[in-house]
Amino acid sequence: MDDTITLHDHNYSAGRFREQLDQISLSLSDDQIKKFILTYEMLVETNKVMNLTAITEYDEVITKHFIDSLSLVRLKNIRKKLFSESDLKVIDMGTGAGFPGIPLVIAFPNVRFVLADSLMKRVRYLNTLIEKLNLTNVTAIQGRAEDIGRNTAYREQYDIAVSRAVASLSPLCEYCLPLVKIGGDFIAYKSNKAEEEIEEAKKAINTLGGKIVTADKFLMTDHSSDDTMERTLIDIRKIKHTPAAYPRKAGTPTKKPL
Repeated sequence: MDDTITLHDHNYSAGRFREQLDQISLSLSDDQIKKFILTYEMLVETNKVMNLTAITEYDEVITKHFIDSLSLVRLKNIRKKLFSESDLKVIDMGTGAGFPGIPLVIAFPNVRFVLADSLMKRVRYLNTLIEKLNLTNVTAIQGRAEDIGRNTAYREQYDIAVSRAVASLSPLCEYCLPLVKIGGDFIAYKSNKAEEEIEEAKKAINTLGGKIVTADKFLMTDHSSDDTMERTLIDIRKIKHTPAAYPRKAGTPTKKPL
């Protein structure tokens, strides 16, 4: 298989991307790989006029944005849901430039996604990207997490909520657990301080109706520098309804964590 894809007069190595996908036991079609490369091109182009990411080198984006986002499939129960359950609904809270949401949208076209962000300019960027990639299984919405979590159109409507690099775990649970159905999961993407954050968030998790299922710690190699990064996926199961008082008003979860 040719490991080079040419788009807009630029050559990209699909081979290195596929090698990293193999490490998380995920296979993508040529069309899906091209959509990832188009995502990279648009990310870098838009980043010239809008602050979306500090990471712009191709290999670094592949590892730190794409593979990191897709590492969700390391969690066996989540992987099973993504591959086998019908009518699965996933929300990415505080998606920013579309991570982890967009990689998951491309990889799982049969799952329905909502990408939520507080800034309209980022939502406009995501809508342009969604249209350019012809993604039909996703909607991007603008709003603060505290307001979305109290809206009955979104509250306790999702099988899975995900969030990456948004806040410490306690306020993050207040943003995300209200969106998850009972029996569903909230997955927090974290780095090497996960144990400390878990300890600090135990009260919040219990108060909001959650229970920690697992904290999957793993090393990820940055193939642009050969450095390794410690990552943790925290799986919190929703076991009871979130009390109506949560999430609290905008700004409170961060200023006064539970």
